[in-house]
Amino acid sequence: MRTEGQGLLQPHLAPSSTPPADPLCGRRILVGISGSIAAVKLPLLVSALVQRGAEVRCVLTPSAERLVSAASLACLSRQPCCLEADQWSHRAPRPLHVELAEWAELVLLAPLSATTLARWVHGLGDTLLASTLLACEAPVLAAAAMNTSMWASPGVRANWQALQSFPTVLPLGPESGLLACDRQGQGRMADPELLLLALESLALWGPKRDWQGRGLLVSAGPTREPLDPARCLTNPSTGRMGVLLAQAARLRGARVELVHGPLALPAGWLEGLNAEAVLTAAEMRQALLARQPGVQAVAMVAAVADHRRSQPLDTKLDKQALEQALASGWEPVPDLLAELVHGRPRGQRILGFAAQTGDVLPQARVKFARKGCDLLFANPIDQPQAGFGGHSTSGWLLGPGDQVGVLPTARKLAVAHHLLSALAA
Repeated sequence: MRTEGQGLLQPHLAPSSTPPADPLCGRRILVGISGSIAAVKLPLLVSALVQRGAEVRCVLTPSAERLVSAASLACLSRQPCCLEADQWSHRAPRPLHVELAEWAELVLLAPLSATTLARWVHGLGDTLLASTLLACEAPVLAAAAMNTSMWASPGVRANWQALQSFPTVLPLGPESGLLACDRQGQGRMADPELLLLALESLALWGPKRDWQGRGLLVSAGPTREPLDPARCLTNPSTGRMGVLLAQAARLRGARVELVHGPLALPAGWLEGLNAEAVLTAAEMRQALLARQPGVQAVAMVAAVADHRRSQPLDTKLDKQALEQALASGWEPVPDLLAELVHGRPRGQRILGFAAQTGDVLPQARVKFARKGCDLLFANPIDQPQAGFGGHSTSGWLLGPGDQVGVLPTARKLAVAHHLLSALAA
């Protein structure tokens, strides 16, 4: 992927089919757990990190010790769990908070309680976790969780606002839902699946928020064009690439609008996105056109069906009538990407996608010229590590002036970050 000093579009090479490495594998991750009932979700998250090859150490605040077992965290992480009583010991040659701070390559602070937030923002080092955070220079993913009224209080809001300015911190505010206190409202910690995704993003891109203040519209997933009540025309897209691009942009500070077809992804990946679910290309077109005027960029990642029935049938066809119905009665679906390009407001940049087989690049050049978008990512879906539904992809990025850059096989989140950088350039 892009490194400092390189251009966004590189000379043309053939994408590699080598499986990409997990960005969390081999990383030293410090997990700080403070006093919120959401702490009970952390043991499984620690286990997931270890299964992905990360080296994990855990720190519990005194309040968190009452909510989650230090023994279970030690067992799942394969490392001793650090408690308040461990901070100062005559057996330790160095202060534990300094050792932990220097050991960590990434920090996951989840849940972040109101008390730990206040200590951190105001520079108080009166607990092991608080002093570790003050000494730590590694990137931190901070996921807040607390009661709705606590989250809305002026003091917490001021502290949370102050945390936004910390250069090494990627803050994740709480989501809305039913809380452990039986309140319905904002305060629930971000879904563990989203925390894993955000940690991977932090490992790839760091806490930079270069999309702050910009709006991005993303389409994702397949569309379904009904034949009859039991059958439809669709494709194997799961929506992974589009949703990962949307979340990568959100983690980099963007306000993201997502229009998606049926997805086969963790539900937590949609948290924080202004998402609308659709089924058909007509529904997707209507939703995209309504949102296009309010954003600075558009990424058309969805795999939209090319044809639809002129008149979908109201009753299920029997097998004898099915062959005749498949042979006639279809019409082309309007070209959504071309329509968005034609009607875009001044200054809006548009990224298109082309899923191709065979000799991809010549086909992509033709499509790029026809669509008129600013950038086009073409990927070979008939190649290993690059098809629908997988964790990785590869391809070519076509840009203005006949520029063509290669994107070697990489995890889709890494590709998403590269495409966002190109789109913002």
